[in-house]
Amino acid sequence: MIHPSYVELMQVVNSDQTEIGEEPVINSRYSIVIATAKRARQIIGGDEPMIAKAAGRKPLSVAVQELYEGKVKIVGEDDVAEEATQAPMEPAIPAAGM
Repeated sequence: MIHPSYVELMQVVNSDQTEIGEEPVINSRYSIVIATAKRARQIIGGDEPMIAKAAGRKPLSVAVQELYEGKVKIVGEDDVAEEATQAPMEPAIPAAGM
């Protein structure tokens, strides 16, 4: 079994919601797969991994671990414009299908 599972990743990503009843950022397996793939492509493209002991690990494994540890934030398309105007502290990956 792969750890963390997609269910655990979805819980971590959606845990930072500020309001009750707010639409979850990630609501399907497809969305979590697209988000991790986008981050893996960023790592392949030269972005520095944001986790310890990333050397020698595959980019997708690093991306999954970054999401699980909360090092990378997934934002909806509405939030992308807002994120672009602020100085980014962590990579923001637009959520798929939003």
